[in-house]
Amino acid sequence: MVRFEVLEKVGPDVKCKCTDPGILLPCANLNLWRDGYLVREKNVTLPTISSKDWVDIDFGISEGVDFIAVSFVKSPDVIKHLKSYVAARSPDRSIGVIAKIEDANSLRCLDDIIRVSDGVMVARGDLGAQIPLEQVPSVQEAIIDACRKLNRPVIVASQLLESMIEYPTPTRAEVADVSNAVRQQADALMLSGESAMGLHPQKAVEVLRGVSVRMEHWSREESHHEKPPLPEISTSDTGRTSEQICNSATQIANKLGADAILVYTRRGYMASLISRNRPDCPIFAFTESRNVMRCMDLQWGVVPFQFAFRKDLESNLLQSLALLKAHCMVRSGNLVVAVSDVSSASQSGTGVLQSIQVHVLS
Repeated sequence: MVRFEVLEKVGPDVKCKCTDPGILLPCANLNLWRDGYLVREKNVTLPTISSKDWVDIDFGISEGVDFIAVSFVKSPDVIKHLKSYVAARSPDRSIGVIAKIEDANSLRCLDDIIRVSDGVMVARGDLGAQIPLEQVPSVQEAIIDACRKLNRPVIVASQLLESMIEYPTPTRAEVADVSNAVRQQADALMLSGESAMGLHPQKAVEVLRGVSVRMEHWSREESHHEKPPLPEISTSDTGRTSEQICNSATQIANKLGADAILVYTRRGYMASLISRNRPDCPIFAFTESRNVMRCMDLQWGVVPFQFAFRKDLESNLLQSLALLKAHCMVRSGNLVVAVSDVSSASQSGTGVLQSIQVHVLS
């Protein structure tokens, strides 16, 4: 937000002239440009995670956070290192690691970073200072597409409703920006300054929700959403089976005009596969783990519930449908598609029954 021109080097310091004045905050991120190009090498040697960050990470682990987001990720090694550290400090509880894409170096190894992460954030504020501004929209769309192909949730953040830090209504350009992120089918949108220090945090959230819901309805009603074929991501036989079941369940739901897809999952994996297909109806996911339930909140279209599984799928269906009816989320006459990967007990032993069922509610 502030720009300086370097006039001369004086020992370890540089003497500068301020060409674009503004407020220079403590610990501000500095980007060095020469002849219109970013001098990336100057930032490569800086540590991604500082000593203070490690203290904050330990605090987050002790407080039981669901995710830790890492800023200025330059390579997948940073994510691997942090995940190993978190796993050692929190062996009994899974904590996801989200890579914030806001460094030009991260774009060089984007797919590798996405694969080792539990989610990605398109942090457009700093990213827009690292690459030419006109490239930010296309880079955002490319990151969203890459995350969907690799089955990782993606968050679009920074400056969505920037003017609402001061004013009670957004600009029309900001509304269009939010709509575009929804049209690109990002999993989540995140407010920053609007809710952290803005004068109208509740209104900002209401605007974000209203615009997002309207855009999703318009896309479904007018069939403006594109659904290109997705590449196969599973390598194991069990994974490929789950993937094909979820792909088929989504196709069945869309072709039959289903009112909901119900997913019964312990780890949240099948819910993520259904979400990856971006079906035309809501996804209600049921799991026994509170941690898994909260993490599924990040995935596109998923409404998660903590739910004590019964011995068989039929019992799970009856209990979960009664729960949804009580919340007015489904009603008699609705058609639902149910998908399960929950272990089932039988006389022959215990196994994993992966299935698809179609029900018309009475």
